[in-house]
Order: sequence, then structure tokens, then C-alpha cells
Amino acid sequence: MIIPYNELSKDALQTLIEDFVTRDGTDYGDNEKSMQEKAEHLLALLKTGDLLITYNEDTKDCGLVTKDKLGNNI
Repeated sequence: MIIPYNELSKDALQTLIEDFVTRDGTDYGDNEKSMQEKAEHLLALLKTGDLLITYNEDTKDCGLVTKDKLGNNI
């Protein structure tokens, strides 16, 4: 299930984004960015629709995924 970012409260969205940027594997390469810069980048991607919030009803888990990765499953 896709959850529109603007349907989350500001606090819930911020928590989701912060959780994502602090996970292992979110390395930005040689360009080290602050948590705020990473969060702003993700929010911009959410606003353009290039990044989506997913929710799995079976596992009660939510996450962020690029539109390209979902492909035709949207």
C-alpha cells in the first residue's frame, strides 16, 4: 500500500525520514551530508513523487522506496 506523504502528521513524517537516514546502508559516498540535509533531500523526493512511503499490512511495517523500484506495482 502506498501512503501519500501529506497524509502523515508532520511529526510522523519526520520520524519516518529520520529513521530511514540513520539506517545502515544509507551512505552517500564521498559527499558526507548532515542528517538534516539527508532528510531535506528525502522530503524533496517525496514531494516530487520520486520517493514513496509504503506500508505492509501483514507485517505492519512502513518504509521508503523509489518510484523506479516499485515499477508497475504502484
